[in-house]
Amino acid sequence: MAKSPSNILVIRFSSIGDIVLTSPALRCIKRKYPHSTLHFLSKKKFVHAFAANPFIDKEIYWEGKKTLKHLARQKFDLVVDLHNNLRTRRVWFYLLKQRHRPKWVRFNKINLAKWFAVRFKLKRVLPKKHIVHRYMKPLEKIGIPFDDKGLDYFIEQRFRIDIPKHYPGLEAKKYYAYAIGGQHETKKLPFHRQVDLLTQLNQTTILLGGKEDYNDAEELMKAVPNCHNACGRYNLQESASIIEQSRKVITHDTGLMHIAAALLKPIISIWGNTIPEFGMYPFYPVNFHDYENRQLEVDVYCRPCSKIGFKKCPYGHFKCMNKHDFTGLS
Repeated sequence: MAKSPSNILVIRFSSIGDIVLTSPALRCIKRKYPHSTLHFLSKKKFVHAFAANPFIDKEIYWEGKKTLKHLARQKFDLVVDLHNNLRTRRVWFYLLKQRHRPKWVRFNKINLAKWFAVRFKLKRVLPKKHIVHRYMKPLEKIGIPFDDKGLDYFIEQRFRIDIPKHYPGLEAKKYYAYAIGGQHETKKLPFHRQVDLLTQLNQTTILLGGKEDYNDAEELMKAVPNCHNACGRYNLQESASIIEQSRKVITHDTGLMHIAAALLKPIISIWGNTIPEFGMYPFYPVNFHDYENRQLEVDVYCRPCSKIGFKKCPYGHFKCMNKHDFTGLS
C-alpha cells in the first residue's frame, strides 16, 4: 500500500475454530503496521476466542445497523474480510456509500471447489493449501508477509485452571484431553465408538465440551474408567487451559482442535463427513516438528457429504465414523 494504514478492520463473525485460524493474519498485520489501530469485528458469543489476543486493539460486536453506523464513524483505511459472506458484503456496501472509503481485501472461500468435492467427491479440485494460507494470500498481495509461525491462542491468567485443585490426584502433563463435542452430529463419533476409543487409549482423560455434551460425558464416565467430566463447567479459555496442560489432545473437527494446535499440543483428530482437504486440519509453525499429529479418516464412497455437517448421516450408515480403527492408538 502506498500509505501505511492507521485504522484497520478485520472481519470474521464465526465460529470458534475459524476465528482462531485468523490469528496469524491478525499477528502479521499488526507486526507490519505496529502503530495502527487494529479492530476486530465478530459476534459477542465468540468473545473468548479472541478477547485475550494482544494484537487486537479494539473489539467490535455485530449488532446490525447499529454496528454499521459505528463502523462508518471509524473511517478505516483498510478492511480485511476473512469471512466473505452476505453479512460482510452488507458491511462493504454500507462503507462504500460513505465519503471515506477504505481499501477492501477479502479471501477466496473456494465455494465452487468445495461444491464439486461434495457433489462429485473430487478432492483434487481443492487447493492444496491450508485456509491460513488462503487468509494470508490477499494480505501478501498488499505487502503483508506471512511469518509461518502458526496459530495464536492466548489465555488470561484469571482463567487458568489449577488441575490438582479441580481434579485431585491429577497432574499437568499426566492426562489426555478429549473434546467429545461437535457443532454437527456427523462430525462426532457415536457414543459407542467414543467408548471404543477411550478403552483403546486406556489413559486418564478429561472430557471437554459444552453443556449439551454433559450427559454423554456422564455416561462415558460410567463406561470407561479414569474419565473426568468437564463438559459445560468451563468457558472457552478455561477449557483451553485444560488442553494446554494435557499430554495429548483427542478431538473431532472442532474449534478446540485449532486451539490445541495453537498451543502446540500433539493431536489425534478424528474426521467424519468433513475432510482435511477442505484446508482446516491442525496447523503448526512451519519449522515445528515436536508433535504427533495423527488424522484418522475412513475412506468411504460418500465422503465428504457436506462441507459443514448434518444432524444425522444422510445415507443412514454413518460409516465415516463407525468404521474407524483405533488399534494401536496410545
